[in-house]
Amino acid sequence: MKHELNNYAISALSTLIILQIVMLLSLYSRTFPHPPETVAPFAIAPFLAVSLSFAAVALILGPTRNQPGRSFAILAGLSALVSFGPQKFFDAQIGFVWPAVVIGQIAVISLVATLWLTHKTRDGTGHRQQVG
Repeated sequence: MKHELNNYAISALSTLIILQIVMLLSLYSRTFPHPPETVAPFAIAPFLAVSLSFAAVALILGPTRNQPGRSFAILAGLSALVSFGPQKFFDAQIGFVWPAVVIGQIAVISLVATLWLTHKTRDGTGHRQQVG
């Protein structure tokens, strides 16, 4: 189960990375629909770079292996919600971007659920319990 949960987290992080890279490329190439260049209080390209970095670090550390990996996975999920969160359903371009928004939200929910399950399968000493 431990290995499966790690794979689920890796899959969710990979989904977020791909979605954000495609959105960044559409911004640079001006391919419609592309994200705005700026959103208060920052420019979107540097923010996407930070979000992608969080996801990459989580993948390298192992999103379910240790606390730093889980922390970076959570940061990756939270930062992805700026681009793919529920507020996007009120965006004027939702008719064009809804597939990315829906898949991004599914990836974040899957990531959070996986991280919660890996935390839940620990005993009082911080070691993983055998489940199933």
